[in-house]
Amino acid sequence: MVAPGPSLDAAYACCQRLASAHYENFPVASLLLPRHMRPHIAAVYAFARVADDLADEGDAPPADRLAGLERWRARLRAAALGQPDPEEGPHAPVFVALAHTIRERRLPAGLFEDLLSAFAQDVTTTRYRTWEDLLDYCRRSANPVGRLVLRVAGHEDAALDRSSDALCTALQLTNFWQDLAADWKKGRLYVPAEEARACGARVEDFDPGALTPGWRAALARVVERTRVLFDQGRAVCDGVDGRLRFELRLTWLGGRAILDRAAAECRKRSPARPSLGVTDVPGLLWQASAWRRAS
Repeated sequence: MVAPGPSLDAAYACCQRLASAHYENFPVASLLLPRHMRPHIAAVYAFARVADDLADEGDAPPADRLAGLERWRARLRAAALGQPDPEEGPHAPVFVALAHTIRERRLPAGLFEDLLSAFAQDVTTTRYRTWEDLLDYCRRSANPVGRLVLRVAGHEDAALDRSSDALCTALQLTNFWQDLAADWKKGRLYVPAEEARACGARVEDFDPGALTPGWRAALARVVERTRVLFDQGRAVCDGVDGRLRFELRLTWLGGRAILDRAAAECRKRSPARPSLGVTDVPGLLWQASAWRRAS
């Protein structure tokens, strides 16, 4: 006799626990979101969180990581088609919830496929030659999340999508400049080689704890390009309404605050990791309340 799968409520509760168990710079399925959105966002996040861990956590060899992502892709495709999950195990509730979310909110499966392609790229790629290469990675690793949030909220608008893409890319890049040391320990460097070369910075001289003048100049340039993307992403914070608007404002403000701190740290020879703490919350809430639309 086949054991019954988890109930829908239990599946969404499992996804919410996964969302709550991981530290993030920016809110995930938080209380600021409209209540009807929270379970769906938690399901999207749980799917992406586990997939990211398959690609990035533990000591498994690359071939095993890629195989794990392919199995995750097969489960995604089954969920998107309303078919039974081809696997069992502790993550079965994620796909029960995800299948319901995809169906209820009419989410494009291609956005989830893009996320998986980016996670697979993390296994095989540790350097980026050009901005074009890096932005293509962000298009698949970050931008689908913003579009999925908009779809869950009921928005399907090309202008909002473009602004959301800019914001999500800015947030992804900010995370790179924030986590230079942690990424370097994994052998990864996200500063485009063309940008480093323009500043006379060499990879063999890179040390996140002792930045050369060339690397400080290169990081200043990538921070400024990221700032432009934040400016382009501001419109999505004005293009939605209700509690989602406040959530996106806080996300934008939090991301920009970290970027500003990264800019200050990257001017130092020995930068610290920029971050936000509880003491920053009142200021961010005040800025979100006093927010003015972009002119």
